[in-house]
Amino acid sequence: MTPPLPPSRDAARRERVTRRRRRTVATAAACLSAAAMLLAGVGIFAGAGEDPSYAAEAPTAEASSTPSASPRPTSAATTEPAAPAFCTDDVTEAANAGVADALAEAAGGAEALREALVDGDASDCVDLADPTAQWALVNKRQSVDPIDYAPSVVVPATYSPVGGQLVPDAAGALDALAQGARDAGAGEIALSSGYRSYDDQATAYQSQVDALGAEEADLTSARPGYSEHQLGLAADVVACDAAGCGTIYDFGGTAQGAWVQENAWRYGWITRYVGEGTSETGYEPEPWHLRYVGTALAEAYVEGGYATWEDFLGAPAAADYE
Repeated sequence: MTPPLPPSRDAARRERVTRRRRRTVATAAACLSAAAMLLAGVGIFAGAGEDPSYAAEAPTAEASSTPSASPRPTSAATTEPAAPAFCTDDVTEAANAGVADALAEAAGGAEALREALVDGDASDCVDLADPTAQWALVNKRQSVDPIDYAPSVVVPATYSPVGGQLVPDAAGALDALAQGARDAGAGEIALSSGYRSYDDQATAYQSQVDALGAEEADLTSARPGYSEHQLGLAADVVACDAAGCGTIYDFGGTAQGAWVQENAWRYGWITRYVGEGTSETGYEPEPWHLRYVGTALAEAYVEGGYATWEDFLGAPAAADYE
């Protein structure tokens, strides 16, 4: 048992206990008061949207001593800037000149040009039906326009047993190709057939009809007015050796034919008709039929793995005459 404290110490102890109790009560009262005020404030704010009188009692921005915060700017809808028009003055000028390499350069590259053609962005300045343009499209759905078009042609330096002709740029490109094959040790290449007039093509087509019938002839020869040869941009080539030159039908199996398949694009030529493209072009494979399109487009054509000029240009297939 704890011994009783002396009277003086007991009185002091009671005084300390009393003071502690008073402080505790005061603290509790203060806490209760603060809590009540807080709850009252929450109630006021919660009811502000419902009680119209609150808005009238709330201090205005002018009366408030606290500066109001600047309103947060609203984010305006951003608009992407319009893409620049493809048909700039430079592109239009190059397109009017009809030179494929110049057009590709003005367009920002061959692939950019191809995309513009496919998307239709180039339709206002690049005419695929222009017979003077190196990219001209002629097939069973699109004839040469005008139908009797006749370009200015020259005789290339490359040997031709029939005196074949081509437009100047194509003639120079064929000479470079033949020299390239010679330098590579692949052998000699000759021009079997180049430019053909409308009348010449009519004769060539009729000879095929007489020999094969109309249906078969359409697989191997274009009708007059529908031949790339009329543009002066197509060359049928043959392989030659010391014994002479072979036929176009032999070309694919020669060293020259193999070299051309790998390297013609370097000189601006593509093989126009291949087996994978028959369903689109309507022509059987012709490894001897080269088409001049310029070095930039020829490179893009080969690198892109295209089988037809129609596909490269984004044009519809033309397996049959309309």
